[in-house]
Parts: sequence; structure tokens; C-alpha cells
Amino acid sequence: MSAPRVHGLLASFANGEGLLAAVRSLVNEGVDGIQAYAPCPVDGLAEALAPRPSRLPRAALAGGVLGGGGTFALQLYSAVYAYPINVGGRPDASWPMFLPPALEMALLGAALAAFVAMLWGNGLPQLFHPLFGMARFERASRDGYFMVFPCPDDPVERDAVRERLHALGAGTIEQVPA
Repeated sequence: MSAPRVHGLLASFANGEGLLAAVRSLVNEGVDGIQAYAPCPVDGLAEALAPRPSRLPRAALAGGVLGGGGTFALQLYSAVYAYPINVGGRPDASWPMFLPPALEMALLGAALAAFVAMLWGNGLPQLFHPLFGMARFERASRDGYFMVFPCPDDPVERDAVRERLHALGAGTIEQVPA
């Protein structure tokens, strides 16, 4: 029988300064995936967590190019190849007339792609997070300062991480089941 999977270790701190110092220390050691929760803003915490660059601009660009280019290509195909109609001697490939719908679809495609990328990047829709089952985590919105350390599956490594968190000033450390 295999050991139960673990989401991470939930470490509580007495104040925001202790949380910030622990996060900075772990990030300097190269630990990735740390999450921090505080009831009020902690100056420097967002910068210390070193968020990854956003992928939203690339997703929006791809959605805009696909939406606008696809609409332009569809209009070009239908007006020039599939069903050409001579209206007043105008050329079949009247690209200035194709631009307004292509622009509208480019904007719509960019907005939809950015929305879907934002949902996917945030891990949504997620109806339940493992932290919601932790009784102590309810204090995160009132007076608790918490850090979730991504936990290795090996119990020996987990004990080493637990000792490291205690050395950084963590009060209580609980295992968060996955």
C-alpha cells in the first residue's frame, strides 16, 4: 500500500516579518512553488515570491492572430474562390472591406484567449483546495501568517524540510493532504 499523497507543508509564523524572512531565505536557496498567505499586505512579500512572467500576452497575441487571420482568410476564400460576384467592376479580393470584421474577430479572439489562459494559469475552476480542509488555515484571513512549502513525497526529505522550516522560525508545521 502506498503512502498518502501530500500537497505540502503548512507552516505558521508569528508575524509578517518572520514570514517574509523565511520566504526570502527559501527563495534564495532555489526553492520554487512557495505560497504565502497573510491577513494584510506584507511589504516585499510579492517581490520575494518571485512570480513567473505572465503568459497572458502571448495567449492574447495568438488568439488575436488566429481570430483576425482566420476571419480574413474565410472572407478571402468565400469572395475570391468559392463564390466570386462581380459587383460594379470592383475586384473580388477587396481587402479594405475585409478588415473591419477581421479586426473585430481579432479583438474577440484575443480577449477569449486571455480569459481562458487566465483561468488555466490560476488552476480554475477548482471547487476545493487542500488548504480549505486545514482547521488552522481559517486564521489566514484574520491573524495568521502562513506559508505552504511544496512537499517531497519521500518521508525523509519531508522531515528535513520540517527541520528547515523550524529553523526559519515557523511555529507549527502541518502536513496538508493532497
